[in-house]
Amino acid sequence: MTQSIEQSVREAYQAALPLCGRGKVADYIPALARIDPNKLGFALALPDGTVHSAGDADEAFSIQSVSKVFTLALALRRVGSDLWSSVGREPSGSAFNSVVQLESEHGIPRNPLINAGAIATTDRLIDGRSCDAVADEIVDFMRARAGDDSVAIDFDVASSESETGARNRSLAHFMDAFGNLRHPVETVVGVYFRQCAIAMSCRQLARAGLFLAMEGHDPLTGEQLIEPHRARRINAIMMLCGHYDNSGEFAFRVGLPGKSGVGGGILCIAPGQGSIAVWSPGLNEAGTSLAGAAALEHFAYAAGWSVFD
Repeated sequence: MTQSIEQSVREAYQAALPLCGRGKVADYIPALARIDPNKLGFALALPDGTVHSAGDADEAFSIQSVSKVFTLALALRRVGSDLWSSVGREPSGSAFNSVVQLESEHGIPRNPLINAGAIATTDRLIDGRSCDAVADEIVDFMRARAGDDSVAIDFDVASSESETGARNRSLAHFMDAFGNLRHPVETVVGVYFRQCAIAMSCRQLARAGLFLAMEGHDPLTGEQLIEPHRARRINAIMMLCGHYDNSGEFAFRVGLPGKSGVGGGILCIAPGQGSIAVWSPGLNEAGTSLAGAAALEHFAYAAGWSVFD
């Protein structure tokens, strides 16, 4: 079994290599515009702690919207089902930073994985605390899940996000106008920009996602981090909404819950089996890593991993 998975990882990496350098890096965030588009990393973490990797799997990158999965877990742990009074659970069919639906739907974002929904989720996670305290909680959680204290916020990226964050501030102000934020806009986006600027390697990120593959249980620390039903529901939201208006295509081709980020990372969960992280900065039109998605498609097919089996 292990040899087969190891070979599938190598094959997936090799199959995706020709796509490196294609697509477009997220140049609207200046700190991300400088990233080498020819990078490709792949890491798969198994519940026994084994990690199979290929390429640039140990190089840290900005996880960007992949962070939304972890803040969603933290928010559900903190406020429970009351979170769903602030954010929905439906696919958006729109770009990740779209403002259009917010007006017609009275400031309630469609789901927690688009920008507006992630901002609303972060707002509930704050729960009356300071920006610094919440950012520290998120980083501590990511370090514990990765088993690596080197995980940290890249403050150059965070500053770059803040300087170019007019649209995200607009989303937050729009929700605030409808009474759907409980904290000041600058406090909320301050946490949001920092969580998106967390830097991790594929190896660290794959390890961090294992609890979602194991019904909320971290198999390496023994902790039950969230209830099993919440882990299943996070996976469902990832499957339906994890790639914005590219979510259906990703589900069709890969068949696993996933979450992409404009830094070029994708976290993919195979329930009961393991967690996969890929990274390649060139993005398709929907903001998902071009080579990363191709590697995941090849791996899922070669290894026979799919929630539809």
